[in-house]
Amino acid sequence: MSGKGTVLLGGVRVRVLRSSDAGRMAAAYRRNREHLAPWEPLRAEEFFTADGQAASIESKVALFIAGSEVPQVLLDGERIIGVMNLSGIVRGPFLSAHLGYWVAREFNGRGIGSAAVEFAVESARSELGLHRLQASTLPHNAASRKILKRAGFEEIGLAPAYLQIAGSWQDHILYQRLLY
Repeated sequence: MSGKGTVLLGGVRVRVLRSSDAGRMAAAYRRNREHLAPWEPLRAEEFFTADGQAASIESKVALFIAGSEVPQVLLDGERIIGVMNLSGIVRGPFLSAHLGYWVAREFNGRGIGSAAVEFAVESARSELGLHRLQASTLPHNAASRKILKRAGFEEIGLAPAYLQIAGSWQDHILYQRLLY
């Protein structure tokens, strides 16, 4: 997981989230607040500030150091245009993690989400030695479902009232990708 980042597509890079990203993360979330609202939990106003992001990043960095999370940002130059996260990394006989991601509205439809998911799959396999990735999405999130299917994820079921998104408990379709 390179410090400078890996180029994904069209100059967009991916790299591990840093403490110094707090201001850029807050700006990215503010620019995409309306775009992300249907797909994410309700957020306190503090979340959209540099201080709120600094606290969030601090906890993610601690989980990264512990080996249970790999928080990454998608960058266009120095501007954060998305997030990709491998969370809930479990070792032992499970060797699994959960994949989550988003791409800024203005970068949708350019293949960046697909390239990011492919990068996550390869990193999970080759760098982390994982056996399986899981992802979930709302049934009406057609773009995310298409990205996951294109990346070789298979639908494994429906989880009723799985996550509280946009203020209500919503069903999610569960996907998995076996890595080897």
